[in-house]
Amino acid sequence: MHIHRENYRFDSEVVLFINGQFPSIVPELTHFKKIFCTDGAYKNLHQLNIQPDVVSGDFDSVLVSEISSAVKVIETPDQNATDFEKALRIIIEEGFKSVSVFGCSGLEQDHFLGNLTSMLKHKHEIDIRCFDDFGFYFFAEKETEIEGFQQEVFSLYPFPEAKKITSTGVKYSLQNENLTITSRIGTRNTILENRATVSFQEGNLLLFIQDRLL
Repeated sequence: MHIHRENYRFDSEVVLFINGQFPSIVPELTHFKKIFCTDGAYKNLHQLNIQPDVVSGDFDSVLVSEISSAVKVIETPDQNATDFEKALRIIIEEGFKSVSVFGCSGLEQDHFLGNLTSMLKHKHEIDIRCFDDFGFYFFAEKETEIEGFQQEVFSLYPFPEAKKITSTGVKYSLQNENLTITSRIGTRNTILENRATVSFQEGNLLLFIQDRLL
């Protein structure tokens, strides 16, 4: 996986808005092939005169009758999965391989934790990058290269563990070391060089990267 500061916000094929903290600044959406949103995020988009292509959910936040007839509505009443996870399934079923997500964090934190679980569950089916007003986060592949983020905060969070991690180009580097959620984690590091790398051999590793240019 390679992430470059110049284009990382628009690398994904599609964009998904869900019902967390709505971004202060909505990115340019013409780069994406489709705009998806859950029912809880629809009103935020509507207020900005942004019309999604697809709205999905159990529609406990907005009535189907309130949604434009030009928008595809997919009702997903299954209460055994979150609206975020059900939206991911729809995107995967449509054949897309990457998605940028806004509203994954903020507001009610139990939603955020549930969203991380959905990201982990589907990480082998689709590349998921979540964005907020501070930066972005994603589950890393076994080898990840990050370019152009000098002096930004950089955190590694094991979920629940990651083994034999090596990192370069950062203030506190790792050399074939382990992180676990109950003992040692890797938060609040700093990227020092134009090119930083992270690799690991086992487990799951969540990367958070600050972007003060957002």
